Amino acid sequence: MKKQLLSLLASPLLFTACSQDSPEEQLPDNSYLAEQFIIAATVQGSNATSNVLLSSSNIDSGSISAEGKGLLNDGASHWVFNSDKYLFALTYNQGNAGTTKSFMLNSAGDLQQRDMEYKVARFTSFGNYNKEIITTSTGDSPASLADANGFLPKALLINYLDTEAETSIQNSTADGSYSMENYLGNGEFVTLAGIEQRGNKIIAGAIPMGLSQYGASQDGGKWIRPGFQDLVKTADGGTNSSSYKKGELQWTQYPDECWVAIFPDKTLKNPKLIRTNRISYPAGRFKSAYYQTIWNSAKGDTYVFSPSFAKTMTDSRQQTKLPAGVVRIPAGGEDFDSYYCNIEALSGGKSFLRVAPAGGEYFLLTMYDRPLTQTGYQAIELAIFNAERKTLTYVKNLPSDITSIANNTLVKDGKVYVAIHTASGYPAIWSIDPASASASKGITVEVTTISGFGLLKH
Repeated sequence: MKKQLLSLLASPLLFTACSQDSPEEQLPDNSYLAEQFIIAATVQGSNATSNVLLSSSNIDSGSISAEGKGLLNDGASHWVFNSDKYLFALTYNQGNAGTTKSFMLNSAGDLQQRDMEYKVARFTSFGNYNKEIITTSTGDSPASLADANGFLPKALLINYLDTEAETSIQNSTADGSYSMENYLGNGEFVTLAGIEQRGNKIIAGAIPMGLSQYGASQDGGKWIRPGFQDLVKTADGGTNSSSYKKGELQWTQYPDECWVAIFPDKTLKNPKLIRTNRISYPAGRFKSAYYQTIWNSAKGDTYVFSPSFAKTMTDSRQQTKLPAGVVRIPAGGEDFDSYYCNIEALSGGKSFLRVAPAGGEYFLLTMYDRPLTQTGYQAIELAIFNAERKTLTYVKNLPSDITSIANNTLVKDGKVYVAIHTASGYPAIWSIDPASASASKGITVEVTTISGFGLLKH
């Protein structure tokens, strides 16, 4: 295992001189070791890029360098913290399984890699469910389920990572019970966006993806909307997450609606499907990733956000006319209530890439710098949304030269923390007070990129 010992930032108590007159000071207070902030970072050298996990007892001020410090690792697409006890490195490989490793604090307060490594199937979304991390994607069913044309129906691919037992289990799609075809009754297949736990239930966005070869060929093409026949692909094409096959109708024919699946348990079977036409589908999009935009508030209400990313579709028939907005599933309920807020109206026509809880009834939105109907938009602004008051306030005191904002956040002691990269200087972790929407610069991390951060306890 490629490993380097972690050098922790020293507590000020470690520099206190020992005195025979003060025997209680002879032994340093190591209680801080029970809680450490872990920062996943990359360092670009002259010949190679190194991935390192740094540890600090503080992220509100100061700086930390990776030089001679940290636990070297193979990097990850996503860093997922579970129960403040385990950190999982989820690696996405286009079309293939990725290697996943996990980390924890040992009794000495040092970060160490755990023994098990996993091969996790390709995933496009993920989330925590109790002591498990669940990853999902939609892919082909086994060859035994092919139709007369040899076309394979799409199926839900699930991986369950038990964070304590260190096991990895994938669901079986052989019996067709995980079919994602005609999921919403319109012939289209779907993928899931997010894993939001509500009691023992899971709420996820059901994102329509268009017609697969299997769906488009059913009963002579009955699921192809009138006037949409020319959207069926006549040859294979595209690349990576935008690749397609001959006979598919890529992307949804129904961009002006939002579907949410409420599953009774973690098996992700037998969902209750609910629909609204007030917002478009509930997911942030970046290449093959579908960012979770469904989150619970402190009061137990579930807010469903849509950035209206379908505005970026090439064909006008597949572009949504609905503005970016948010609706609600009230606490204890399993349907949308009358709540609605138009995010674009509050932002001057702009949308967002990601949403994250910010404590209480607040949410942090990573905003685009211009409308999705324009070109060159970048997600380099932040705003606080107050769900109770239906207000959107852009965060103050942020640097003026932001180049990117990391995709994970941490809520602690009434603040929400986020990692920010700028054109000048090293990246840093910033804290935001949701009530005032005011930001303060925290720890500067002397690395090239911060790819994730969070809190671990022993």
